Amino acid sequence: MSGSFSRQLVDRLAGTVIGRRREVEQVVAALAAGRHLLLEGPPGTGKSTLLRHVAAELERGFCFVEGNAELTPARLVGAFDPAAVLEAGYSPDVFLDGPLVTALREGALLYVEEINRIPEETLNVLISVMSEGRLQVPRLGEVAAADGFRLVAAMNPFDAVGTARISGAVYDRVCRLAMGYQAPEEELLIVGSQARAAAAVAGAGFVMQATEMVRATREHPDLRMGSSVRGAIDLTMLAAELHELRGLAVSDPGVTRDAAQMALSGRVRVREGCGRTAEQIVDELWSIFFEPGPGLDDDDGPLDLDELEPAGKG
Repeated sequence: MSGSFSRQLVDRLAGTVIGRRREVEQVVAALAAGRHLLLEGPPGTGKSTLLRHVAAELERGFCFVEGNAELTPARLVGAFDPAAVLEAGYSPDVFLDGPLVTALREGALLYVEEINRIPEETLNVLISVMSEGRLQVPRLGEVAAADGFRLVAAMNPFDAVGTARISGAVYDRVCRLAMGYQAPEEELLIVGSQARAAAAVAGAGFVMQATEMVRATREHPDLRMGSSVRGAIDLTMLAAELHELRGLAVSDPGVTRDAAQMALSGRVRVREGCGRTAEQIVDELWSIFFEPGPGLDDDDGPLDLDELEPAGKG
């Protein structure tokens, strides 16, 4: 991948992935250098979105694997079709490629989401592939990595429920990129872009307050995990729909409170021992940002994406 091509790629990606130019540059650099990559950060920080856009721009295959306790080596690698084996024996023609073998053969990106949730024996298969650039499959033989194959994994912080620590053997074979939440103006732009129709109904002021409320969940002392920007998107969209269904103003307390509870109570995680529920904490934050009367005008107008465009985008 030439330097000029890489720069053009970064420019194109920075125009579609909001507020992530630095991370785009780092991902492109790692892939151009032939390195495997680990993206680490809380949910909703755009890890998979970034990788999908990179794969699309590179016109490279993208094999997605959801990391969980049921991801066995056989599911990752593939297996022989039992019925076909009875007729033809262990022929390569009856082997059903799993996502890892598909990515190896096609020189594609293998994206493993939540790698810190997969069993150790499956993780060892990935470590072996990263080390050797090939995979030995019993009765099938060696599958060598075609040019362009890269493993790109993502993981949430270790303290998320159901996660385990990643071994040093993995970290020693990848380049790690930490991804945090975007800046306030960038998240505001994301909400306006992803919920464009709802933003036109709710108005710019509502979208700003929804975004601020969601960001406040990440700093609340009784929450060990706050909401991603998806919470603000859903809050805006739900409020717009409730406004239409009930014939009430978008800023009506019944509309904003119900929308906030639905959008956020399932996304936040309460600290153990605090003695409060997620619903109570969402209510507390709702009262700060939406009650009494946020002072919004129903004719506040849609979010102006051009005016809010962050510096450096594109």
